Amino acid sequence: MEPDGVRPDDEPRTWRLGTRIAFRFCVVYFGLFCLTFAQISFAFAGVLAGLLPDGAVIWQQVALQPFTGWFGREVLGVDAVLAPGSGSGDQAAIWVYVACLLTVAVLVTVAWSVLDRRRGQYPRLAAWFTVFLRLCLGGQMLFYGFAKLIPTQMPSPPLAALIDPFGNLSPMAVLWLQVGTSHPYEMALGAVEVLAGALLFVPKTATLGALVSLAGTGQIFLLNMTYDVPVKILSFHLVLISALLLVPNARRLVDAVVLGRGVGQERRPALFDSPRRNRLAAVGQALLGVWVLIGCVALSLQTWHQFGGGRTKPDLYGIWQVAEFSVDGTPRPPLLTDDIRWQRVVFDQPGVLTYQLMNGDLVDVAADTTGGALAVPDGGSFTIDRAGDDLRLVGRWKDEPTTVVLERQPLEDFTLRNRGFHWVQEAPFFG
Repeated sequence: MEPDGVRPDDEPRTWRLGTRIAFRFCVVYFGLFCLTFAQISFAFAGVLAGLLPDGAVIWQQVALQPFTGWFGREVLGVDAVLAPGSGSGDQAAIWVYVACLLTVAVLVTVAWSVLDRRRGQYPRLAAWFTVFLRLCLGGQMLFYGFAKLIPTQMPSPPLAALIDPFGNLSPMAVLWLQVGTSHPYEMALGAVEVLAGALLFVPKTATLGALVSLAGTGQIFLLNMTYDVPVKILSFHLVLISALLLVPNARRLVDAVVLGRGVGQERRPALFDSPRRNRLAAVGQALLGVWVLIGCVALSLQTWHQFGGGRTKPDLYGIWQVAEFSVDGTPRPPLLTDDIRWQRVVFDQPGVLTYQLMNGDLVDVAADTTGGALAVPDGGSFTIDRAGDDLRLVGRWKDEPTTVVLERQPLEDFTLRNRGFHWVQEAPFFG
């Protein structure tokens, strides 16, 4: 036995036919998936990711779109076009892409099995393929883990969410707001994913990393399925990859965890015949993990300062209650049937104004508040007269002379912001 694993000669001389066919399929399908699915290879850009052009995270699927689009139209009868900037990983075009990969994998597996039918085992290829899978999985666990450990994936609830009726929220919005409300909880989730990712980059701890990853990705997939989060395809594949990495040790895990038997030291297939090369390969994998880790930290910190809690807030940041709303000199009373009068105005994201109509609907519009004025393209413009927590807007809105008087609403008025944590509670508090 080599110090860093076992020689291929120590493997069974012949695999079962079903095992050989399943292995060939997995090599083709998961190999293609990891190489072509958005963001899996992107994680390995490390700190250089910030220098890549917009859309680099999904460039493979964009490049494959002519072929997958043809496959969808001619084979599946589905005309699906990829929308790179939509943020959804479950687009119809991506489901077509997955169907295309499955078809290619089946065809290649059949051809491979016919042409290579005399070969009884693939120990060296299995060793390399296992490393490939766990590095790809490890990169994704670090990528998503640091997006939670530095809470940017689910940021604190935006101000508009405080005045949006709960019933108007989508299941995904409920999940995002629930997790983002508690940064310690989100960071704990991220720490588990980071731990799994770090363990996967070290050969001696890879099995433990796969176990932690299976638990983490299993929970993620369950949330995506039950809260309709459009990352179902990727999360399901991460679950499958985690499970695949555990298959060679399945019997040992059952013996150790379920039956309480001794299992001895794990025997890992070696990548090379030379012990020195195997040690260098292990060091190289760990260093690659450090590179990915640093890149994920840098990307998450950049996101935190641009879009998360570390971003610069606009001068008028807050929720402003409309006290008076006059059009052409005529005050408009706060009637729920009025589709012109505002109920509240929210300044949260730079360059965006959110106003709430009397029926509760929230409308986001681009806005510029520089130079002591408020300019809303295709809406109107106002001069701003501010005195502390009082605001007066005078100008035109929808081509009508309009005056709006507003009062800042303290954020502490909202239970979600003022409730805090209590060690002692005499009864549950549902607000």
